[in-house]
Amino acid sequence: MGRLRLHSSIKAIEEEPEDCETTSSNESAIACMINSELSAVLAVMRRNVRWGGRYVSGDDQLEHSLIQSLKTLRKQIFSWQHQWQSVSPALYLQPFLDVIRSDETGAPITGVALFSVYKILTLDFLDRNTVNVENAMHSVVDAVTSCRFEVTDPASEEVVLMKILQVLLACMRSKASVMLSNQHVCTIVNTCFRVVHQAGSKSELLQQSARHTMHELVRCIFSHLLEVDNMQHSTVRRGSSTKNKVVGLDDEYSFNSKSQNGTGTSEYDGQPLSGARSSSDSTVLNSVIDEGMVMSDNGKDNVPDLHLMTEPYGVPCMVEIFHFLCSLLNVVEHIGMGPRANTTAFDEDVPLFALCLINSAIELGGPAIRSHPRLLSLVQDELFQNLMIFGLSMSPVILSTVCSIVLNLYQHLRTELKLQLEAFLSCVVLRLAQSRYGASYQQQEVAMEALVDFCRQKSFMVEMYANLDCDITCTNVFEELANLLSKSAFPVNSPLSAMNILALDGLIAVIQGMAERISNGGRSQQNPINLEEYAPFWMVKCESYSDPDRWVPFVRRRKHIKRRLMIGADHFNRDPKKGLEFLQGTYLLPEKLDPQSVACFFRFTAGLDKNLVGDFLGNHDEFCIQVLHEFAGTFDFEDMNLDIALRLFLETFRLPGESQKIARVLEAFSERYYEQSPQILANKDAALLLSYSLIMLNTDQHNVQVKKKMTEEDFIRNNRSINGGNDLPREYLSELYNSICNNEIRTTPEQSAGFAEMNPSRWIDLMHKSKKTSPYILCDSRAYLDHDMFATMSGPTIAAISVVFDHAEHEDVYKTCIDGFLAVAKISACHHLEDVLDDLVVSLCKFTTLLNPSLVEEPVLAFGDDAKARMATVTVFTIANEYGDFIRTGWRNILDCILRLHKLGLLPARVASDAADDSEAPSDTGGHGKSLPNSLSSAHVQSIGTPRRSSGLMGRFSQLLSLDTEEPRSQPTEQQLAAHQRTLQTIQKCRIDSIFTESKFLLADSLLQLARALIWAAGRPQKGSSSPEDEDTAVFCLELLIAITLNNRDRIRLLWQGVYEHIASIVHSTVMPCALIEKAIFGLLRICLRLLPYKEKLADELLRSLQLVLKLDARVADAYCEQITQEVSRLVKANATHIRSQMGWRTTTLLLSITARHPEASEAGFDALVFIMSDGAHLSPANYVLCIDAARHFAESRVGPADRPARAVDLMAGSVASLACWSKDTREALAETEAVKLSQDIGEMWLRLVQALRKVSLDQREVRNHALLSLQMCLTGDHEIYLPNGLWLQCFDMVIFTMLDDLIELASQKDYRNMEETLILALKLLAKIFHQLLHELSQLTTFCKLWLGVLNRMEKCMKVKVRGKKSEKLQELVPELLKNTLTVMKSKGILAKRSALGGDSLWELTWLHVNNIVPSLQSEVFPEDDSENVQPDPVSAETNPNE
Repeated sequence: MGRLRLHSSIKAIEEEPEDCETTSSNESAIACMINSELSAVLAVMRRNVRWGGRYVSGDDQLEHSLIQSLKTLRKQIFSWQHQWQSVSPALYLQPFLDVIRSDETGAPITGVALFSVYKILTLDFLDRNTVNVENAMHSVVDAVTSCRFEVTDPASEEVVLMKILQVLLACMRSKASVMLSNQHVCTIVNTCFRVVHQAGSKSELLQQSARHTMHELVRCIFSHLLEVDNMQHSTVRRGSSTKNKVVGLDDEYSFNSKSQNGTGTSEYDGQPLSGARSSSDSTVLNSVIDEGMVMSDNGKDNVPDLHLMTEPYGVPCMVEIFHFLCSLLNVVEHIGMGPRANTTAFDEDVPLFALCLINSAIELGGPAIRSHPRLLSLVQDELFQNLMIFGLSMSPVILSTVCSIVLNLYQHLRTELKLQLEAFLSCVVLRLAQSRYGASYQQQEVAMEALVDFCRQKSFMVEMYANLDCDITCTNVFEELANLLSKSAFPVNSPLSAMNILALDGLIAVIQGMAERISNGGRSQQNPINLEEYAPFWMVKCESYSDPDRWVPFVRRRKHIKRRLMIGADHFNRDPKKGLEFLQGTYLLPEKLDPQSVACFFRFTAGLDKNLVGDFLGNHDEFCIQVLHEFAGTFDFEDMNLDIALRLFLETFRLPGESQKIARVLEAFSERYYEQSPQILANKDAALLLSYSLIMLNTDQHNVQVKKKMTEEDFIRNNRSINGGNDLPREYLSELYNSICNNEIRTTPEQSAGFAEMNPSRWIDLMHKSKKTSPYILCDSRAYLDHDMFATMSGPTIAAISVVFDHAEHEDVYKTCIDGFLAVAKISACHHLEDVLDDLVVSLCKFTTLLNPSLVEEPVLAFGDDAKARMATVTVFTIANEYGDFIRTGWRNILDCILRLHKLGLLPARVASDAADDSEAPSDTGGHGKSLPNSLSSAHVQSIGTPRRSSGLMGRFSQLLSLDTEEPRSQPTEQQLAAHQRTLQTIQKCRIDSIFTESKFLLADSLLQLARALIWAAGRPQKGSSSPEDEDTAVFCLELLIAITLNNRDRIRLLWQGVYEHIASIVHSTVMPCALIEKAIFGLLRICLRLLPYKEKLADELLRSLQLVLKLDARVADAYCEQITQEVSRLVKANATHIRSQMGWRTTTLLLSITARHPEASEAGFDALVFIMSDGAHLSPANYVLCIDAARHFAESRVGPADRPARAVDLMAGSVASLACWSKDTREALAETEAVKLSQDIGEMWLRLVQALRKVSLDQREVRNHALLSLQMCLTGDHEIYLPNGLWLQCFDMVIFTMLDDLIELASQKDYRNMEETLILALKLLAKIFHQLLHELSQLTTFCKLWLGVLNRMEKCMKVKVRGKKSEKLQELVPELLKNTLTVMKSKGILAKRSALGGDSLWELTWLHVNNIVPSLQSEVFPEDDSENVQPDPVSAETNPNE
């Protein structure tokens, strides 16, 4: 047989039959079950003598009607077993209900009958489709709620009450419950509440069961709200205020109705429900009921609503029940039991019970409440007003429940509760969470817990900001809450408390919410807001409050306006005139002030000095009077009592003391009040007179100097005939009198002193404003406003988290703080708040303990034992790696930490790695054991980058584990080893090396700041000696600087200036060899080596930087000359094709030239020069002359191998081939003009070449002869280089003649070896060149001068003395060369006697000089007999002078 389907809550928890039994068997089971219940009731009744025997009554009945009906049913049930759905439930329920109704039955019989009904209701065959089920359900409710029985003992009475609760709850849980009417549902709730009240004097079990049943009933009823037809509530008449209730319950079902005999609707053996109780709880509840907890004020006056209560239950009954629950809270206020003045028994019991029921209703009714205006109105006004009152309760339990309700309301109905939420947060949460308002610690803690719960709602803070902080008429709730959380997280002269940790949780929940929204998008460009023209700030509207593209810029603009108004208020408080001028300058007030704009400034701007505002409004100036009337026009006094309106009006400024000013102010108020609320007053004069009267009454009642107080009769008498000649209603005046007496009108309002308490007048004003306030903006999960919000709270947030982290002692708190730090970093980076990120880094670095001077002997062990320091260190470097793009000045602090780790020897081996290819590094080393600069391998880092003392981690291990020392050392303990291990693991997690290896991905600004921080950390180099520690730091920073420079070759221009200046300062300040200057010079060379192939536009600048090498102190240069040369050689070989400018080559060749004089460096330098000049491989017009000069330096150098000078000369001589090649290419490729220009340049280069060879030909060593031969080859070779005659003349003057003159002088003064041979070679060179160019030279006008120069050098050679005597070889050679030359000149017709008159100067001058050399030569070349006809011997004339 299948299981019975029992119902729990609203939805039935049904279990299907276990087997496929027939319907017939199920229905038979139902019949059997009912039969067994009949048997049970009859059996209990028979136990009583009254029911056990037969008797004869007046109508001759043998059995009581109750027994008869039970037996009759017993006969019929088995005949219905096949048609239960068609049988009216009343037929099988009525006998049981009769027993329940009977006042003759005792508690045991009634209890069994109730249980039988309960079982029938929990069967699954009763549903809305059952025949006549509606009447049956109504009968059950009527019978149970009017249950009567004889009380035999307290225990049986409690059992019956328990059964009543069970049956009522089963009715609501039944499938057929939907057939219950609104009236019957109210009756069920009313009866259940009376049982709750009756249970006050019973056992604890009954009390708790009754309350639980009440909760379940409320849950059942309000969960049905989601299913109610949305149109059902439209017929509910909505009153003008929440005091007008849905009515229509007759006396039987009214929550407060009394039976004719004055007792409750249900009696137990004639005892009223509200009998005397012994417990305090029951006394409380009794007093609540006795005070008239009215569900319907005047039921008979609202007959048209009666039909609603007979319809299937829905919104009307829910309105009644919800209002009843709210009225439970109202009674507390009405009977004078304020939440601060009661015993705990009352303070907690009634309101707590009501609040829990209300909370359940809201939890299940949820968002459906907004679809039903009456329910929503109750929530907005009556409920929330009570929540404001009980929110200030001294009871933490009540406060906690109130906060839970408000949180539920926020979740479901926040779009309808904008100003109510603002009021609750401002007047309750913000007041109670701070001790300065007198709240107890328990209140503070509960309020803080509530606030943290709100903060954990992802959209809460951003919605508060968008709806309240960005609304000029609302308070800055977000800012206040954020500041409260930050301040509350600060421990005050004590260890961390639970409150501090709680506030921290809330703060971090807000921050993490922002961090999570970042990934959801929505970050708009945060453009600055500028008001370019005046527009009424109080009339700014948004086109769409649901479209983020519209409302986001709108609220940002509105917040900007609000901030400017606050600044304007500050100016106004100091000087009203300047304040208004400031607002005009910011376009918040018009250029020409108008009354409305000034009035709105006074009305909507917080923080104004209310004394100044009052003086301004009371001024007699016409403009001020206009402002006053406009100011009054901003108030909404509709349907508001005069005293409440006056209170609200006078709260906004201080009423002036002068009577005339008071008159003007009250006149404006009265005019506005009468305009909006003319119901009772006849005219505005009546309003003015009554307002004056209220002010006077207020002074009379609340001024301590007034001894005789005005009575109510006095007040009424004073206000006779003021209403247009008639009297005002006495009740009206009495109400005003009592209001003023009980609650003073403050004519000197507080100057924005914290958070004002909510009073009735302010609440009425709030309800008026709520009808006009802008719609509530729902914020989704995107970061639309987080930039502005975070900029506001970032500083206090970082400070708060830092303080908590500093004081914390538990690792879970550390973890919470670290999560907060990381969230702050993420937000700062993603919203480009660089200053905030820098502040965070600065704060975090302090906790690493790495910046503090170490006072412990073993800082590594101390670091390993300090979990806080390790977590902070990992966090710092996590931020540096993940958000380095947005770090600016914070790099300095990060570098300080890195340097500290470096000093302790804790850095990874390749922190400064630039990810270079290690194959580029040379494997050889220079002399004196100096390592060559290469990529920063681990060995290099250890040799230079670690301190000289053994303070690193490995060094400490070696000290601890060393066995080779004379002194015995203790083995490290397990704790020490564990600390070392933790330290190592921490450093590995930091990934410090990736900061520099991944620097190529940093944004430009961050990269530049990182480089500047490295330069700053390195310190300014000082001349003279520095401490090893300072030098080590400078070296390490320089390594890192070079590493990031090489890693950012594409952005070298960004870094180059700073890097160059830093290296230059090191060069200029260093006078002795050291690791720093070594790193600087070789780092510079490496940068050039690596970047030249990629940065052609920067090549000149890079190469120019190498001039720093030339500025090295002599001692430094000498120490590193060999290594420098090797690096320059590498640079040249790797980048010769990339050096294109003359300036670049000048620097390079100059560096090579200098090495010619250094024994160790010359080989590498010459090798680089050979690489450039061999076969003209890398010669170009840009470097030709420079290379020639460099080769000349090597030729003239006296260091190195003996054959190097000759090789250098060969390089020079071989370069003429390049000139020839360029000359040929020029003629073929370029235009005529360009070709002429380049040819001239080539000629100049050729001239520089032969000049260089001339200089070498004067060398003391025999290389001079080799140079002379090379010079001859360059002058006489067939190179196809176009050389103009003018260039040849320069060659004779500057090269040949000068060379001969210098050689002759050297020969006469110096005792050089083989000098005679040198002169012979030089003379032959002179003769050969002259012969070769004779034809072209003879055409020149200066030929005579040139020829005389040749003769002059020959004459000198004849006279020169080599080693003190004339040379025989020269004596023979000179006449021969001269004769051949004269013969050739004669044969070409160049030398001939032109005129007998002596006018031929060439002829005369020639023989004048020849006769000085060889007097007989003229007769030999020109015989006198036939001087004009003699022809020279062709053979002899063409004889080579060198032969």
